[in-house]
Amino acid sequence: MHDLLDPKNDFVFKRIFGSEENKDILLAFLNRTFMESGEPPLTEIILMNPYTDKDSPRDKQFIFDIQARTTEGKLINVEMQLFNKYDNEKRTLYYWSKQYAGQLEEGQSYKQLRKCVTINILNFYILPNDRYHSVFHLREDHSGIALIDDIEIHIMELSKLSTQNIPNEGGLLNWLLFLKSKDTTNWEVLKVNEPALGKAMTALEYLSQDAEARRLYEMRQKALHDEASMLEGARMEGKFEVAQKMLAKGMDIATVAELTGLSFDQLKTLRKTH
Repeated sequence: MHDLLDPKNDFVFKRIFGSEENKDILLAFLNRTFMESGEPPLTEIILMNPYTDKDSPRDKQFIFDIQARTTEGKLINVEMQLFNKYDNEKRTLYYWSKQYAGQLEEGQSYKQLRKCVTINILNFYILPNDRYHSVFHLREDHSGIALIDDIEIHIMELSKLSTQNIPNEGGLLNWLLFLKSKDTTNWEVLKVNEPALGKAMTALEYLSQDAEARRLYEMRQKALHDEASMLEGARMEGKFEVAQKMLAKGMDIATVAELTGLSFDQLKTLRKTH
């Protein structure tokens, strides 16, 4: 028996949630998501970029997020992110705006625009609150009235979940706990709470035993870790540049260490080499 693949890997996530044969899994997940927002359930969705067996993360055209449309025309984008790419709020709004504006062809009326929903599932902290599921709309500050309902952004932070807090009823939390950990100890309870999760679990087990899927998964994992290392390297380089300027202005090492998070040894080396 092979170890389970990590469902948080965006390639695996799309294989499970973004294929035509598993569209019912995605529909169940979306309905639990929208239920927490007080919205009516969906009865049908149309996958706009479904995963097929011909897709591969080696293909530069491969899109890892899941794009769907409801029968009423509402557009939904679901993205899994393992590592913090920074400026996530701006990145989220940028891709939402591209999806929204991309609906219109030249000469079409603005009335043709339909609501766009972005769902970001993050494996890191981003918001200064305790909620694992936050929902954003465009509302007036004082009265709370909506300017327009066309924008809706969901932020789900897996890092805020405790794998020990298994619910005793159905709901979105069960889905997020399945995604958070490869530990199967609580699968039976989660499946009782959310029967549709059973198919997602079976799909993950099947993928984990498929040699080609595992090879593509490992390739994607390496690419994700390389990207994360590059981002961390750029972040550290920025820290060193700021620290260097602080030291050049005569600030003491203790203060610079407190403000930048760099160690005393790192700052002493930096001061010696510049």
